[in-house]
Amino acid sequence: MTLAVAATAVGFGVVGASPGASNAAFSGLAMSKPESARLTPGLTSGLSFGLTPGLASGLASGRRGTTNIVGAVTGSPYDQHRSSSSQRSSSRAATIARPYLIYDSVTPTAIPAHEQIATYANGLYAASSAAVRGRGNVLWIDTNGSDPSASALDVEPGDATPIGAAQWVKKKLSTQPRSLAIVYTTPSEWQEVRDAANVLPATMRSKIRYWIADPTGAPHVVPGASATQWSWGSSYDITTADPGF
Repeated sequence: MTLAVAATAVGFGVVGASPGASNAAFSGLAMSKPESARLTPGLTSGLSFGLTPGLASGLASGRRGTTNIVGAVTGSPYDQHRSSSSQRSSSRAATIARPYLIYDSVTPTAIPAHEQIATYANGLYAASSAAVRGRGNVLWIDTNGSDPSASALDVEPGDATPIGAAQWVKKKLSTQPRSLAIVYTTPSEWQEVRDAANVLPATMRSKIRYWIADPTGAPHVVPGASATQWSWGSSYDITTADPGF
């Protein structure tokens, strides 16, 4: 998996927190796939999804837009003050989640600053804390199933196995029951991963989020998945993630 993305969204929910104290030195992801395909010109602008230029720009930046609810203020000065305060609270709560971008790479410093990123927590390409400084939220990826405190698990040849994924999910959700368990995998191994996860309780299965590699070059999310890595670039990969990822 060539993680160069920021599903790579943020926006869309959790990109995850850095690993726990036992892995304070965690630096990032150790992707097994080298970033080989170069991004085509205007690729980022293609993320518009048919939205207006302003919204497309917000999506391409990997940031979610917000909508402020402003109502009419009437009545006495006291009522106006109370209404204004209520509107500000409503405004903060009225953020509308949209799909967002995640950038992943074996070289986190190659990712544009302030973007949401994914990188390896262990393995050959483990990243350092310094390497992700100045970026957005970080999605830490475990490459071998040894670190359930990581945000996601990489399941593909040479990394964790489908059966190992079920074990990792169980460990993660047993110790962090309020978290999500993100599993990155390929279309060819996805069904095997789901079959292995079927032995888990329904409450755990409901907290699994699938991140699927499908490098078509066009932004999309594979049906049934919560995020899709659709671009494999020379410096970083790009993922589109749904809200709640």
